[in-house]
Amino acid sequence: MKRSRITECNEWILERFPLAKLWNEHMTHYYAPKNFNFWYFFGSLALLVLVNQILTGIFLTMNYKPDAKLAFDSVEYIMRDVNWGWLIRYMHSTGSSAFFIVVYLHMFRGLLYGSFKHPRELVWIFGMLLFVALMAEAFMGYLLPWGQMSYWGAQVIISLFSAIPVIGDDLSLWLRGDYVVSDATLNRFFAFHVIAVPLALVMLVFLHIVALHEVGSNNPDGIEIKDRKDPWGHPVDGIPFHPYYTVKDLVGVGVFLLFFATVIFYMPEMGGYFLEHANFIPADPMKTPEHIAPVWYFTPFYAILRAIPDKFAGVIAMGGAIVVLFLLPWLDRSPVKSIRYRGGIYKKALCMFVISFLALGYLGTQPATPTATIFARIFTTIYFGFFLLMPIYTRWEKTKPVPTRLTKAHSLEEQLHTLEEQLPALIEEITELKPVATEIGHPAFKSSAYTRRPNPAGIMNVISRLARKVKGSLD
Repeated sequence: MKRSRITECNEWILERFPLAKLWNEHMTHYYAPKNFNFWYFFGSLALLVLVNQILTGIFLTMNYKPDAKLAFDSVEYIMRDVNWGWLIRYMHSTGSSAFFIVVYLHMFRGLLYGSFKHPRELVWIFGMLLFVALMAEAFMGYLLPWGQMSYWGAQVIISLFSAIPVIGDDLSLWLRGDYVVSDATLNRFFAFHVIAVPLALVMLVFLHIVALHEVGSNNPDGIEIKDRKDPWGHPVDGIPFHPYYTVKDLVGVGVFLLFFATVIFYMPEMGGYFLEHANFIPADPMKTPEHIAPVWYFTPFYAILRAIPDKFAGVIAMGGAIVVLFLLPWLDRSPVKSIRYRGGIYKKALCMFVISFLALGYLGTQPATPTATIFARIFTTIYFGFFLLMPIYTRWEKTKPVPTRLTKAHSLEEQLHTLEEQLPALIEEITELKPVATEIGHPAFKSSAYTRRPNPAGIMNVISRLARKVKGSLD
């Protein structure tokens, strides 16, 4: 049979480039745990948003002018005169906030299930480097619209670097390219935002995924599935990532896109949190906004900065709030990974940490009143206490026994089949046979018949077992 030209071309490529090998190693032959849940959507969603940001950014740069006199007007031109320019711009601006929402939830999942613990320390480190690069990318892009909040936000943040001893003033001057935020700053930030930082992001994503696939994915039970293998060398508790999780992730993508599209078409400003109202006014170096605050995803760290009375100490605290995340694999001394088997101390500490992070995020958007400063200091203490006290309270807590195999929620079909098998024994337990004497024909012929009646003791036993099961699932 004569082979087609497409087949020959495909074979020619595969002989020279290991495309099939890469696909098999990282998709079809990569075995992931069977019990992934809702929290495992956010890794693939982060990759989706990254692609969205790169593609929409390319289209925006086609019409954007990195010039202090033309930048704001070029954004207005994109919004008003470029075909579908408003959609591209809103996809990019909403995508930046969506990126941080997805990444914060992805990081929270790591805290829930111990995804930073052995042997995934390097995966966590690459992820944190990604987070820092993402913050740099967002900060550089925040200046580009050249609105009032863009200009003055950049002025405030860059001035913080001047608090660093010895090199602070020179570092601030290098970042600005001038003594004030000006056209040189805009060009410099544009180059970083469009070329330098995206290259670093793509490289770190690649390293993050390769490191993950080398040690394998974590799961809600925190059990290493590679420890038990079938006769073919595959993990007994694993399934191929493709097609099982690619299909599952498509469901998450569909739900995410519904929310994403809703924000884009109905509330792209999100009440001034995604696009500040002051940023619709051209930058004016002679007029300072009444309240300068960074965009919402920086506000927790901005609140930590303002909570410290000394400028240099505030910069150290703000930087320390990020650096301490890198140390997490060595701060946690618990013998178990998943929160399912941790003690109550860690659960309460994690709850307090989430409350403090959300509260700091809110306080960072508000004016720095004395009351707000007091609360910011309280929540800053809780934030750092969660990490710095972790070596102590993770040793104290009483953990639960970890199963040797993955636990998973059974499908409806499996549950019905199990119920069908257990139903006869359950009926036997909650009922009892009572003999009933009957007469058939002549009184000399008597027979004993039986009828089933409720058994109070059996019913109480079943209710007691059910209550213990419910309590166990809530612990």
